[in-house]
Amino acid sequence: MKPWNVPNVLSATLVVAALGVTGAASASTLDDVKSNGVLRCVVSTGVPGFAYPDASGTWKGFDIDFCRATAAAVLGDSSKIKAVTSTGQTRFTLLNSGEGDVLWRNTTVTFSRDVGVKLRFHGINYYDGQGFLVKKNLGIRSAKELDGASVCIQTGTTTELNLADYFHANGMKYEAVTIQTNDEGRQNYVEGRCDVYTTDASGLAAIRSTFSEPNDHIILPEIISKEPLGPATRQGDDQWSDIVTWVLNATVTAEEKGVTSSNVDEMMSSKDPEILRLLGVEGSQGEELGLNKKWAYNIIKSVGNYGEIFERNIGTNTPIGLERGLNALWTNGGLQYSPPFR
Repeated sequence: MKPWNVPNVLSATLVVAALGVTGAASASTLDDVKSNGVLRCVVSTGVPGFAYPDASGTWKGFDIDFCRATAAAVLGDSSKIKAVTSTGQTRFTLLNSGEGDVLWRNTTVTFSRDVGVKLRFHGINYYDGQGFLVKKNLGIRSAKELDGASVCIQTGTTTELNLADYFHANGMKYEAVTIQTNDEGRQNYVEGRCDVYTTDASGLAAIRSTFSEPNDHIILPEIISKEPLGPATRQGDDQWSDIVTWVLNATVTAEEKGVTSSNVDEMMSSKDPEILRLLGVEGSQGEELGLNKKWAYNIIKSVGNYGEIFERNIGTNTPIGLERGLNALWTNGGLQYSPPFR
């Protein structure tokens, strides 16, 4: 047998490795989005206030506005989006299979999803926690009174394990009524197939807003988990990851700096260097991301800052009626905080 030529083998291996790296690097989501002329966002099947089609079929909501913000940054047009609807079980498959470009959906960031499902998460756009929705006429005022209850719960979500852990820790039992979508859960709950509906508290507020008599239903005071919700992309595309990360950061920084959709043109002549960098008047941050220098300006002009997005879709003056709470800026006692634009 002829002996191995070690130098030749190493050379061949390095060539193959280099080709592999080159192939991976050439798979650019940004190029795909620009080529397609539309941004495909994996979203919920329909959650009032967060992601839902209106009567004309136009998608709206908190998560949709972040999808629109991404399109504004990348394509210069916030309307160039396509909603790729998903359930708790299909959302990651749709993203990882390439049927969506980014996941802007009420999705909890966890270790297993980040590491095991091969996703990249890019900050938290909503700090949430799991709660319980019950009919007021049941007379229940605490989750500790739910022993023996039937509970509607969506499969493929973090809420399943949270529910099991909470009931086990408190020596209680329950009957799980499994559902696939929010619409299915709402229907089961309204028709009495379950005593309780559990999901993120924001989702419960959204569901309650659709009832003919919302005040006949209460969200119990206990929050039994941490549910930090944020956008995700596929692993392996650092440029696209950076873009999604800084789209979110741009909306938060804009609110902190007082830049809004109505005054953004005026702010182009600000004396604040960070505002000037944010809006592309100074610096090269747009170029570094592979975007137009006015990428963040386009976001704020067409969609608004974080506070505008929140209040327009789910704030106290909407049917959802959510307080900012943990989602207030860090300067107002909340957790929303962006790294600096410098």
